[in-house]
Amino acid sequence: MIEPMGNAGRFLVEAADRLGVRLYAATHKDVHEGYPQWLRAALAGVCATDLTDTPRALGDMDAFCRQHGLAGVAPCFELFTPLAALLADRLGLPGNDPRLARAARNKIEMGEAFAAAGIPAPRWAVAHDAAEAYRVARAQGLGRPLVVKPAEQGGSWGVSVVDGPDGSDAQHATGAPHGPEAPEVPEGLASAVAAARQFTHAHPHGLELDTRVLLQEYIPGGEYSCDTVVAGGVAYPLPVVAKDTTEGRYRIETGHTCPSGLPEPLVRTVQHLAARAALAVGVRNGIAHTEVKIPPGTETPYVIETGARLPGDNLCEVVEAATGVSEAVAHLQAVLGRLPDTVPSRTAAASIRFLLPERGGVLRRVSIPDLPGTHGEVHLAPGTPVPEPADSSCRIGHVVARAETADQARGLAERVAARSRVEMG
Repeated sequence: MIEPMGNAGRFLVEAADRLGVRLYAATHKDVHEGYPQWLRAALAGVCATDLTDTPRALGDMDAFCRQHGLAGVAPCFELFTPLAALLADRLGLPGNDPRLARAARNKIEMGEAFAAAGIPAPRWAVAHDAAEAYRVARAQGLGRPLVVKPAEQGGSWGVSVVDGPDGSDAQHATGAPHGPEAPEVPEGLASAVAAARQFTHAHPHGLELDTRVLLQEYIPGGEYSCDTVVAGGVAYPLPVVAKDTTEGRYRIETGHTCPSGLPEPLVRTVQHLAARAALAVGVRNGIAHTEVKIPPGTETPYVIETGARLPGDNLCEVVEAATGVSEAVAHLQAVLGRLPDTVPSRTAAASIRFLLPERGGVLRRVSIPDLPGTHGEVHLAPGTPVPEPADSSCRIGHVVARAETADQARGLAERVAARSRVEMG
């Protein structure tokens, strides 16, 4: 597993135990030192290398894999999915197309891959700074609201939705000069571009990021995700999941529900489109997490983005609770060259809701009521600084509910979340 740190690691450990597979990790020495005990105990060995140095990392991991007779490469951390594709190709193991794999990490290359494959997606443009963003958005008629996001980042970090005159969420403009002939940039757009460009390196590895900004046409409507397992170039669709987010400038994901509640024909349309998107970014052996939006009154999904890795947000737990399908098991089966188990074994429903603070500060106390059919988890300890609610890093905990129908599961999760208490100092 190339960097099992984070949400995916837990589910891959559980999947490996079910399959009787030994797990090894490739990571930085200092990152490994910070692994939780359960993850350290689950590993049969660790390849310590510098994952930001591709030639060195490939050499170190190649030697390690051959020494231990490893049979598969599983990317866990989105920004290292191209590295995983290169390693699998070098070892002759099942993996993704290394020529396309960067498109699953970089949203600009992703847009190019979608266009080449005829994938319906929002119109987009690229900018290096606020002045260019203003000119390009107007010239290409991207309209308003306008989505501004980093070329490389995840977890809704650095993503803004700006609105108002000329795609700004403020009436007034910045006073920063951009040349004698350049128009003043609306303040909302300027701050959104700055937020998107703030990430120059990825924590905690120090991987250098593309600091260009993606300007994306805003697609109204419901938000959904659909994961796809691909084995030997054959796509196996997984359930469609409904997504809930905050409104306003920052769109933080607040929950997910499986099944989605969409009509069955539209479910199949979304699954087919998600599979096409996965193949377009080079997924050949593994899993892809695809996010779509469906405008009101239509049955035409648009792909927002695709990642060649297991989903975050505990979606593995939500999907398995509703369908019996373990996405992590299917992912490991695919990277090992096996036929993935993707046939549902039950028809139920599950929903997750995240606890968000009203403002940033220091966490004093959090409590989640324990109701039948639910379980909660607190992510942060008292005394932990919590940032302003602008991205997923502000989440304090979550609750998962299981029920017979999606409406029942969603309602139960929402009731528990509403009765939960978060005290900030």
